[in-house]
Amino acid sequence: MRMSFDVILDSLPQYRERIAELSEIMLANLVMIAEIPAPTFSERRRMEFVLERLNEYQLLNCSTDEAGNALGILPGEVGDRNILLVAHMDTVLPASMDHMVTIVPGYVSGLGIADNSLGVATVVTLPLILKELDIKLDSNLIVIGTARSLGRGNIEGIRFFLDNTEIPISAAICVEGVRLGRLSYSSIGMVRGEIRCEVPEEYDWTRFGAGGAIANMNEVINRIFEIPLPRKPRSTIVLNSMKSGTGFDEIPTKGSLQFEARSESGQMVHQLGETIENIAAEVASHTGAEITVEVVAQREPGGIQFSHPLAVSARRILNHLNVKPRIRPSTSELSAFIDKEIPAVTVGLSTGENLNEPDERIHIDPITTGLQQLLGLILAVDKGYCDGDE
Repeated sequence: MRMSFDVILDSLPQYRERIAELSEIMLANLVMIAEIPAPTFSERRRMEFVLERLNEYQLLNCSTDEAGNALGILPGEVGDRNILLVAHMDTVLPASMDHMVTIVPGYVSGLGIADNSLGVATVVTLPLILKELDIKLDSNLIVIGTARSLGRGNIEGIRFFLDNTEIPISAAICVEGVRLGRLSYSSIGMVRGEIRCEVPEEYDWTRFGAGGAIANMNEVINRIFEIPLPRKPRSTIVLNSMKSGTGFDEIPTKGSLQFEARSESGQMVHQLGETIENIAAEVASHTGAEITVEVVAQREPGGIQFSHPLAVSARRILNHLNVKPRIRPSTSELSAFIDKEIPAVTVGLSTGENLNEPDERIHIDPITTGLQQLLGLILAVDKGYCDGDE
């Protein structure tokens, strides 16, 4: 007879005290992970640390792959299903910045501490926590720290793993540092790109519409803002950053603009991407500047339904822990599982502030609740309560 879902829920408060006692090990791993710079495509040192910890906690088949992922397997008692526990190792912050971590009463502060050092520390430490709580899973738990996730990485790490593994995945849980209550089980369509403008040396400054890089980029921006966006499907265009110019006495000859178009419709995403490319080409044609568009990441919309047992279980667990679910679509690793039709959710572990800023920080106390949530979800999947045919 399998454990009832109510028994799983009722067991979570019993784990709280012991989880809190194990928090020092979690925080130690968090500090060591966060102090290793890991910008996208340069995660090797962090990958080596993750692999070292997985070996230390005696997981099987600890290894890396060609994409730079680090993984290990905690074998189950039965092994009839495989649960994938994922956290991306890379950050948006350059290695040149000071990655020193500060722990004070109540919170931890440091670069990338929330996005996503806490997530990585959690998936790395969880096998030890399961052992200390004497929780034995029927399923195999595959723990993986993924590389090349953010920005131009375009979730290449998890995509490589899923494209090449022969292990059938029953369900996946993507772990993010913030925010506790976050619950994503669908992905919104997205195209992310960079528009580059360069004024050639032979540029004709007398022609109509001629101008430096900033003026040309400004025209592109104005045209993008004129793109009509439908209410249904809900769609949006965000301009993320712009760089151009060096200062007085210098006409800017180069510039770049990063953008992201999102929509509930995959067709609308493709249409918005094409419209932006056409705008760039048209502005280039009448100004004489060289304006190009490079698409660096794309996502297709999709995911499991609100009524899917995995989504229902995740909401029940959060409600039982008195945490209000914050349901929203994601553009993270979740998209890779959607493409492979693998049931998956993304959850957050704690609360924090100043995400991706030098003074980024997370609160320590909510982490215990975040871990209770994660344990409950793993147990629910393990005991078959999240199967799509339930």
